[in-house]
Amino acid sequence: MKNQFIILMAGILFIVSCGNDTPEPKEFVCGDTITDIDGNVYNTVSIGGQCWMKENLKTTKYRNGESIGTTSTATLDISSETTPKYQWAYEGNESNVATYGRLYTWFAITDSRNVCPDGWHIPTDAEWTALTDTLGGISVAGGKLKSTTNWTTPNTGATNASGFSAFANGWRSNAGIFEDKDLFGHWWSATENTANAPFLRVLYYDFDGVTRASYFGSKDAISVRCVKD
Repeated sequence: MKNQFIILMAGILFIVSCGNDTPEPKEFVCGDTITDIDGNVYNTVSIGGQCWMKENLKTTKYRNGESIGTTSTATLDISSETTPKYQWAYEGNESNVATYGRLYTWFAITDSRNVCPDGWHIPTDAEWTALTDTLGGISVAGGKLKSTTNWTTPNTGATNASGFSAFANGWRSNAGIFEDKDLFGHWWSATENTANAPFLRVLYYDFDGVTRASYFGSKDAISVRCVKD
């Protein structure tokens, strides 16, 4: 901000300015872009009063700048680790990240250092339910969430009417196997169903609904969408 001072000298009024002309930060409005700690830029979309990222999370760092680990080889078996906190590009191929984002273990995405940008968080199971309810319920919401590209034919019901732009991003097992890219999309919630079995949401290439499931373990790795606080 610029400060102004009024000075009267010899009967003449002078207005003197000092300081800088830095504008006030623009208040975020859903639809604006956001940037993570790595410098990745994400589009956002308002759906039913919630503000969501339109793209999967890509960061390799927690919000405080500390690195989220990865393995020496993308296919390393981590099943014997107690609380593995890792991220990977699909099949270890960094060229997949721009479109599909990264895959994260549940232990990584629930770490207190936070993977989402400041002001954003991992959606709870209830927030996912609110999203699909807004779009007509789980039997039809999938088509409204799916992009019309990057899915295997027939990509049943895909309209992307919501603007969520979901891709079939696949997943990584704790044994180090990557599967299902272009066939299925999976996203974590922050909510556990039972110990080491978090709730997630699944979309399909051949179905226009959404499944609320908990069949992946916390050591498996799937995609993340952040939602505004």
